[in-house]
Amino acid sequence: MIALSLAEIAEVVGGQTHDIPDPSVRVTGPVVRDSREAGPGSLFVAFAGERVDGHDFARQVVEAGAAAVLASRPVGVPAIVVEDVQTALGALARHVVDKLGTTLVALTGSAGKTSTKDLIAQVLQRKGPTVWTPGSLNNEIGLPLTALSATEETKFLVLEMGARGIGHIRYLTDLTPPKVGLVLNVGTAHIGEFGGREQIAQAKGELVEALPPADAGGTAILNADDPLVRAMASRTKAKVLLFGESGEADVRAENVRLTDSGQPAFSLHTPSGASDVTMRLYGEHHVSNALAAAAVAHELGMSAEEIATALSEAGSLSRWRMEVTERPDGVTVVNDAYNANPESMRAALRALAAMGKGRRTWAVLGKMAELGDEALAEHDAVGRLAVRLNVGKLVAVGGREASWLQLGAYNEGSWGEESVHVSDAQAAVDLLRSELRPGDVVLVKASRSVGLESVAQALLDGGVEGEVAAR
Repeated sequence: MIALSLAEIAEVVGGQTHDIPDPSVRVTGPVVRDSREAGPGSLFVAFAGERVDGHDFARQVVEAGAAAVLASRPVGVPAIVVEDVQTALGALARHVVDKLGTTLVALTGSAGKTSTKDLIAQVLQRKGPTVWTPGSLNNEIGLPLTALSATEETKFLVLEMGARGIGHIRYLTDLTPPKVGLVLNVGTAHIGEFGGREQIAQAKGELVEALPPADAGGTAILNADDPLVRAMASRTKAKVLLFGESGEADVRAENVRLTDSGQPAFSLHTPSGASDVTMRLYGEHHVSNALAAAAVAHELGMSAEEIATALSEAGSLSRWRMEVTERPDGVTVVNDAYNANPESMRAALRALAAMGKGRRTWAVLGKMAELGDEALAEHDAVGRLAVRLNVGKLVAVGGREASWLQLGAYNEGSWGEESVHVSDAQAAVDLLRSELRPGDVVLVKASRSVGLESVAQALLDGGVEGEVAAR
């Protein structure tokens, strides 16, 4: 964060200083909410959660060097006390962003936000110092913390924005007003909370409504291949730039194909020229993500050649998202277990099919959460898609939703023993360890709450057992 005195911070957040001998002491380190990350010059934000109260760690963080605590009550050590810690954190983020004047890029969408954000960050880094959302910390706490990690040297600030209802993105854009706003897609993630895709589109479109007008430098970057996203052009006064595979897109892909290993390649076309891209990431769904990143980079002054080179060299910066590891015995484990929705599940299965040409494939899948009344139909459809893509074996892990995955596969293709429903992650591991053969490709994917990353990790830690490895 840019250096600010405790007195300045108190004024910005409307707080009162307590137990601060010298209000001119400056915060020169990061703003953190995890007491383990507190260090010299930091500001510790004390949230009172259901199980852990950050106020209980106040003395510990000051002893570690923190300049003060942002708290909702006096804690016996230097503190700025406010009525609401979250509101104060947001006000501090807005103050810092306004003071910096860095170019702020915000993105949202139902699927692909984190992967696209990682691509944008890696491309823009070539043009100047860039700060971006770590992982998927895209909510009312993670977003301001990311913004507060920017400094005077930061040229680009790339912020992922999530939403679980109408008004959420509007709130986030009030904290960190973007100059460039990107909407990837409108799918069915969290449809149970929103009530329908039209409501999701309403929420996601709040991002483009928050942009400055075109004559003030605002740019809305929209997916030309998604009708609900493309329609958002009418909701903004910003300049509109379209990306996609549509011939009408300003930034588009032509000659899209997958390499033998399942990595996308295409010809990138921008208003400034064309150049070829071969990505290190896996799955054709990354083409759309790459085009979105390319559109942002083009708008910020990069040439087609620069963008193509950066996209071709970019990797995954976030864990458990199509994380591909090959074991010594030739088994390939694809850990995509961070989250799942119908769109990302279909994309992952198609990537598995492409990667597994000539090899035996396994889809180890768990439930997709927050689908509401659509849950049965969507799980059934994913199970059926696994059959249509000729996945070798589906292992559905968990309770009711997993049984729907398995039943969809069974009803689609008389799979019999080619699909199986197991009770939990350990049962899946036991099955895989007994049946995997060298050269197999295993995809592991479910909503985060299922915790299927433990299956992928067990396969990487344990390998295959003796007699199976010898097959």
